[in-house]
Amino acid sequence: MTATPRTYWLEHAWLGTRVEPGVTLAVRDGRITAVRQDTPAPPPGAEVLRGLTLPGLANAHSHAFHRALRSTVQVGSGTFWTWREVMYATADRLTPDTYHALARATYAEMALAGITAVGEFHYVHHAPGGTPYADPNAMGEALIEAAAEAGVRITLLDTVYLSSGFGQPPTTHQLRFSDGDADAWADRCSVLKERDHARIGAAIHSVRAVPAEQLATVARWAEERRAPLHVHLSEQTAENDACQAIHGCTPAQLLAVHGVLGPRTTGVHNTHLTAEDISLIGGSGTGTCMCPTTERDLADGIGPAAALQNEGSPLSLGSDSHAVIDLLEEARAMELDERLRTRTRGHWTAAALLRAATVDGHAALGWDDTGRIEAGGRADLVTIALDSVRTAGPLPGFGAETAVFAATAADVRHTVVGGRHVVRDGAHTLVPDVPGALARAVEALRA
Repeated sequence: MTATPRTYWLEHAWLGTRVEPGVTLAVRDGRITAVRQDTPAPPPGAEVLRGLTLPGLANAHSHAFHRALRSTVQVGSGTFWTWREVMYATADRLTPDTYHALARATYAEMALAGITAVGEFHYVHHAPGGTPYADPNAMGEALIEAAAEAGVRITLLDTVYLSSGFGQPPTTHQLRFSDGDADAWADRCSVLKERDHARIGAAIHSVRAVPAEQLATVARWAEERRAPLHVHLSEQTAENDACQAIHGCTPAQLLAVHGVLGPRTTGVHNTHLTAEDISLIGGSGTGTCMCPTTERDLADGIGPAAALQNEGSPLSLGSDSHAVIDLLEEARAMELDERLRTRTRGHWTAAALLRAATVDGHAALGWDDTGRIEAGGRADLVTIALDSVRTAGPLPGFGAETAVFAATAADVRHTVVGGRHVVRDGAHTLVPDVPGALARAVEALRA
């Protein structure tokens, strides 16, 4: 992140509740030091961002290696469980070097889509068969370094993954995910160090993958560090049924009993919930990360996002399996899916959807000082073109609606992270030829 003082002039800026024309930002040490409105022309020496500038977008749920699955898993029929077998085969081929290359290219694709922070739900910890690398955190370090090289912030959500199902040992594929028990996970994870661009959080893969008596260990680790804690929650009805059979309660209820729910916790998907589950999640302030493009790609179902938010659960968004990487699509898909489910329109305003993609997404990842264009915040910005074939036409005052309901990742013109241009005029400034980097990284996994 740059320490050089800079001035940015925003042709149009989203300031949380409204679009303002002609906004000037002063930036020093990667932070916004002043916001001046009513500046109709760029000040001398200012970097000009033409279009609509938003706070940088937060991708709250990512599995970077899933990017290698794009398109290849669209052949034939099946379910989440058959897709999972293809995913495991890809995970088997990862090494620290190949993972670094794939993640670097994937995070660069995210930057091109206006994403300035990513929550990496990371569970591929060890070599195939479960033998630790010489550096037990080699795979996590590869992800942290990949984010730095791609110019984005990362919250490494180091994930506990100990069993294949309730009371079942890991499968052959899953051995490299497991540390043996939650205490060993905590010992390994505690060695990871935060950096200017990196936060360290925790994740429980799911209630089927972490024995109930070990859930509290993970929750306590996160609580002691005041770190984010994420968990896949009720993504599949089969998991709910198994939890009921073994524990006599739903996954959300099991997490509540063991102290996992709370304001620093985010449930990912939260799809198949009871009314009591929704009250537990919302009443505890637990967040909800919706991943609509993945949830529809895997035929998971449509989660009760509106009901969860009404009960007090902050919403964030993620691209998860990277069937596409486009947070604007995730935002509008949440609204459009709810329209399909209810056959009514207008569940969220464009402003509310942008909040999920920015400030609440960053908060879910532990970046509480970004996601807004305001003095004191980090200078993380994304500029959307207002003159593309998708965005041309509407009046500038409808910029938020244009961004959410018309624009795509292809309309991102600039991405600024910590006051530094990571994407300028649609080109990545740090990773030359991002499509080529993606193709080479995926090909290396197939070799």
